[in-house]
Amino acid sequence: MSKRAVVLAGGMGMRLRPYTVVLPKPLMPIGDYPILEVVVRQLARCGFDRITMAVNHQWELIKAFFGDGAKWGVAIDYSLEDKPLGTMGPLRLIADLPSHFLVMNGDVLTDLDFAAFHDEHARKDQLFTISSFRREQLIDYGVLDVDAGQMLSGFREKPRSEFEVSMGVYIVSRRAVDRIPDATAYGFDTLMLDLLKAREQVTVRRHDGYWLDIGRPDDYERAIEEFENMKARLIGG
Repeated sequence: MSKRAVVLAGGMGMRLRPYTVVLPKPLMPIGDYPILEVVVRQLARCGFDRITMAVNHQWELIKAFFGDGAKWGVAIDYSLEDKPLGTMGPLRLIADLPSHFLVMNGDVLTDLDFAAFHDEHARKDQLFTISSFRREQLIDYGVLDVDAGQMLSGFREKPRSEFEVSMGVYIVSRRAVDRIPDATAYGFDTLMLDLLKAREQVTVRRHDGYWLDIGRPDDYERAIEEFENMKARLIGG
């Protein structure tokens, strides 16, 4: 089965400054590779034969590096925004999307099986599937519970909370794309709220393996430290 992916690579990487002053975020190095090359290698390994990169900021550098994708055995093309369109808005610029396709941020480091994720969604003809991860958040302070009279009613020392978070990896159907407005900044958050309001079914598949959002400085630094040990698991070789 032919598989198509759209990689969102147009962000300015504001959270990673000053790292991203010179390079666009997807070309930030992880070990011997830019993070976006790791993504391309993984997609190729999982049988995705065509990748569209949705680009904007410093897109010429991204195109100069990846070209037509022949080096990695995939066909790579580019969809250029003339203004920022958020995470979902760029999909409206791509006219030839198949019935089901993968969409992901270009700064995600994960061992998710992209092929299995895609094929399960397509087999069930789902509308929109989110890959999720269980993330723990530590509050580095003593947390006070205060009642209406400003009296202490409880105390928690450095509590931890768990959240189900989006990994920035999705399988999307053309039916979902039809809901995205033309030429308007439109994010994943807005689409989810609109689908919930319309009582549409959105599927969530939890991933229990490895995941880092390289857009966060602490996770980027962690990825640099861990990549060599993770390399074989992520891209083989």
